[in-house]
Amino acid sequence: MEEKKKLGIYIHIPFCVKKCLYCDFLSDTADSDVVNRYIEALKKEIGYTALNSIDFKSQYTVKTVFFGGGTPSLMNGEVIADILDSIIERFDISKDAEITIECNPGTVTKQKLDQYKKMGINRLSIGLQSANEDELKLLGRIHDYSQFLDTYSKAREAGFDNINIDLMSAIPGQTVDSYKKTLEKIIALSPEHISAYSLIIEPDTPFYDIYGDDGVTCCDQSSCKYEKWPPLPDEDSEREMYHITKDILKAAGYYRYEISNYSLKGCECRHNISYWDGSDYLGLGVGAASFMNSVRYSNTSDIYTYMKACEKLDKLPTAEYLFDDEEDMADDPDYINMEGYHEAIQPLSKNERMEEFMFLGLRMMRGISKKEFLDRFHTQIDDIYGNVIAKLIDQKLIEGDGDILKLTERGIDVSNVVLANFLL
Repeated sequence: MEEKKKLGIYIHIPFCVKKCLYCDFLSDTADSDVVNRYIEALKKEIGYTALNSIDFKSQYTVKTVFFGGGTPSLMNGEVIADILDSIIERFDISKDAEITIECNPGTVTKQKLDQYKKMGINRLSIGLQSANEDELKLLGRIHDYSQFLDTYSKAREAGFDNINIDLMSAIPGQTVDSYKKTLEKIIALSPEHISAYSLIIEPDTPFYDIYGDDGVTCCDQSSCKYEKWPPLPDEDSEREMYHITKDILKAAGYYRYEISNYSLKGCECRHNISYWDGSDYLGLGVGAASFMNSVRYSNTSDIYTYMKACEKLDKLPTAEYLFDDEEDMADDPDYINMEGYHEAIQPLSKNERMEEFMFLGLRMMRGISKKEFLDRFHTQIDDIYGNVIAKLIDQKLIEGDGDILKLTERGIDVSNVVLANFLL
């Protein structure tokens, strides 16, 4: 019998208490009527996708489930349990599946955590960002550090032994010393996983209105509608924060397995690794992305369009070719009419799949395998990237060790520039 393929499932819960000032994710506040309608629409999408597309149970084993947002922990425990039950009923869930929910301090109670544990959730990802109260306020977070500590303590009491903490550097007004203190405080708690990202000023956010493209606060201008804001850390400070992250975490026993992610051995985020290693994943909910059989899908990012489309799903004919990999499917008018909640359907060309193999795989510290490249694409890697690889090795930006190619320390520092070399 042919071995089943592994599958990751992402479930998007787009609701927040309020939008953080830096956030460009698909999330916002909503009243209870919209929330309830959305949850019902989501469950219809789960049922329709599982029952009327490819035979997931016979072809896939679900290795990871991830509730992201937004703030999934805003929902009652019964709501999350209901959604998870819908997934478990319709998919083949591995007995050792990693099931994660994102939590924000200030939205989690002991009752919710106990419910999460009872329903089978075994990993928490807690959005802290900083242990400094002033920095939390500047980011627009709804919680303070003491609320985070309370959430973390309750999670341990509930029996969670796989916890990630999200941290952010290059926050307005942040110094190298304040960031170092945040790292030290978090290390003292001994979480199993730490995600450490640098703040990026994204368009269509309040921070973009304040800092613009060049990252310089506009608040000394008479036209600025915001009160005066502290400057962003300068380039040298940001670079130092980046380097002390890996040095301090390494000294504390955390190993870097991806450019921005650190864990204790065996506690890597298996769900995120499935994105980087090119595995199939199914996204459910407004704006959620899927990658199945070399075809990329995106659900509509408009919540009302999404809900309206999902409410019709049980009245539609069977979608016998949902997640088909034929390249002309996106032009099929019957498919488009039937699947109104899809915003984009993009079959990836061989070149695009090779590009993704390289610049996603090289984000991992373990690097990429030349043999796996050959197995996937039936082409020697040197026939496609030989000149690029030779150049980057000569520049000491990547290194080869037999079958493996990976970024050097210097290459990691300028990874965006290095990875751009693999675009065909």
